[in-house]
Amino acid sequence: MNPRERFLAAIKHQLPDCVPKYAEFTPNQLENLRENTGCDDPADYFGYEMRKLFFSPTRETPDYSPYLGDLPEGSIVTEWGYAEIPAHLYHLTEMVHPMRNFTTVEEVERYPFPDFAANYRHADLEERINAIHDQGLAVVSSCAMIFEWSWYLRGLETFLMDLSANHKLAEALLDRVTDLECFVVRRFAEAGVDLIRTGDDIGTQHGMMMSPKMWRYWLKPRLAKLIDAAKSANPDVKVLYDSDGNFDPVIPDLIDVGVDVLCPVQPECNNPAWLKHEFGKHLSFWGSIGVQSALPLGTPKDVRKEVQERMRTIGRGGGLVIAPSHVIPPEAPWENVLAFFDAVKEFGKYE
Repeated sequence: MNPRERFLAAIKHQLPDCVPKYAEFTPNQLENLRENTGCDDPADYFGYEMRKLFFSPTRETPDYSPYLGDLPEGSIVTEWGYAEIPAHLYHLTEMVHPMRNFTTVEEVERYPFPDFAANYRHADLEERINAIHDQGLAVVSSCAMIFEWSWYLRGLETFLMDLSANHKLAEALLDRVTDLECFVVRRFAEAGVDLIRTGDDIGTQHGMMMSPKMWRYWLKPRLAKLIDAAKSANPDVKVLYDSDGNFDPVIPDLIDVGVDVLCPVQPECNNPAWLKHEFGKHLSFWGSIGVQSALPLGTPKDVRKEVQERMRTIGRGGGLVIAPSHVIPPEAPWENVLAFFDAVKEFGKYE
């Protein structure tokens, strides 16, 4: 199998020749990579089977200063209009939410949302995707979010209150974000990506951030609309849903609306073997290596043991892209990072 064939087999709940792998690096870990290998790109150095693809950058971010006020030096304003203030601790930032003081639907309607539909943002997707496929690699889209973009704009506590007590504003914001993201996933699907990434962090360490009933009312129908937009454009495209934490109660709902791959399977708050047993006929899995446990706190031997255990359980019969369950944290020893990739090479082959 070439890398793309291996990846496609895994996300289709099939058995590849060996398990595909992936990891995202924090800036500190990227510096470790450069210092120890002379390479800037972990995907190239460690041989990932896939590459992520994004829309071309916006050419002109609107002036969001009326929504944000004065910002400290070093702040970054994103194309969605929320700001990130450096928190002086690794790569972490503090958000400034541009809609935090909105009270009416009209304010949402007047807000300058990103220009994803502009032709220059996506006209070259087919060309870029074909170039990656020509290298024998799979293509994964950027992550289309609904709940997260909404609370990034509004503020988490404020938006959760909107879902309970300010329904018209919440509906207007969610619908606008959903429509934007439907366009994005449709274009990715038309252009030929192998996997559409969507998702929202709806879980905490001990359960869902909102009740399953609230999730089903506000987010399930919009997620269904988004997935339908992608699969109507390309019935063969697969869809990944990404949420940290535990959200077991709505996994059957995710299957119901067309999710094919579940990510990131945090072992500190999920049982990977149980997820495979319960849902492995319908879902593949991406992740499962702990970034709150083995990678930062264990030894290389612990990391190797965890990789071996995941292959024995969640990886049994295929259907796994093995990866850390979040970005590799700055405090993870470099030896543990290498142990992860070495263990995948050693234990990740299927007979």
